[in-house]
Amino acid sequence: MTAEPRGTGPRGTPTLGSLTGGQLRRLGAVAGLSETDAGTYAQVLTEALGPVAERPLSLPPPTRTFLSDDHTPVEFSLSFQPDAKPSMRVLLEPGCGADSLAQGGRIGLEAIRGMARRWHFTTDALDAVQDLFLPPAPQGPLALWCALELVPGGVPKVKVYLNPAANGAERSATTVREALHRLGHRQAFANLPQGAGHPFLALDLGDWAEPRAKVYVRHDHLTAGQAGRLSRTDSGPGPAAIEGFFRTAAGLGPDTTGLGRRPGLSCHSFTDTATARPSGFTLHIPVRDYARHDGEVLARAGRVLCHHGMDASVLERALTALTERRPEDGVGLIAYLALAHQRDRPPRVTAYLSSEAYAVRPPVVEADRRRLSVS
Repeated sequence: MTAEPRGTGPRGTPTLGSLTGGQLRRLGAVAGLSETDAGTYAQVLTEALGPVAERPLSLPPPTRTFLSDDHTPVEFSLSFQPDAKPSMRVLLEPGCGADSLAQGGRIGLEAIRGMARRWHFTTDALDAVQDLFLPPAPQGPLALWCALELVPGGVPKVKVYLNPAANGAERSATTVREALHRLGHRQAFANLPQGAGHPFLALDLGDWAEPRAKVYVRHDHLTAGQAGRLSRTDSGPGPAAIEGFFRTAAGLGPDTTGLGRRPGLSCHSFTDTATARPSGFTLHIPVRDYARHDGEVLARAGRVLCHHGMDASVLERALTALTERRPEDGVGLIAYLALAHQRDRPPRVTAYLSSEAYAVRPPVVEADRRRLSVS
């Protein structure tokens, strides 16, 4: 049988599901998943997207989702560790075709409950905070996202991303504090760094060795020195290591000080209710806003990966699996680079990869380099 072109359905019509499913299969091969597992996960992705999976790519995005710059409701990521195959994840918005944020939240919640029934896990953590994040008339840029960590065996690890601004941005901190309290982390909020807002709270559901509650904080105009002081964990990379990652990932020169465009994000994870201290820390750099094109980002990512003893060639193969375009022909294929540390584990470097189902952001030409200025 002749292979279908990339991103086409059974009858040769490009659809959201056929494109992203094909990308998942090819990325799965790069990450070391078996063909069977990759096929299973591609089907899971299609089912989770629901009817919009059959939506032709000739139509506009089903909604102006906050999940990606071109409003594709799917994002991939590869997480690297030394001497190991990368772990692969897909982030998606199950309710992306809904008529309202409230309906999208209901569709997303039912998708999570369907996964729980299928893979026999509980949703206790989500149930405990559901009313805080999925009110009758939610506000903000999202209702519920779902992330699947694609492990061998065809049964993913599941997490949900929730919106602390669902009851108003001014109540985000109160919402996060109350959620942590209900989840047993009663003193955890006091250990979070200061920032400009709380864009996400994420919860591990199902078969995790240590289920996490993860709190994200936005940091406007973040500098390397500030980034080095963000971690509240008792172990992990020190300030110098975090600053070094920040400068390499963002491509900051000696005359620049911080992120003047899209802000950086910190994330602290809490696993042990007996202590208020976080067990993990991640720094996310939105590299797509601080480079002329993806070739620059790929080179920076390669330096970060090699510095940590990881195979940079895997990321190059991953980009080829996602798209046939050259890295120099656009910017945004690598959306974020992140340095993560979880207690008693080696540091991880994660690259967040855009599907670009609907648009490719053009590279920055020399006359527009001021777009990348930092302050």
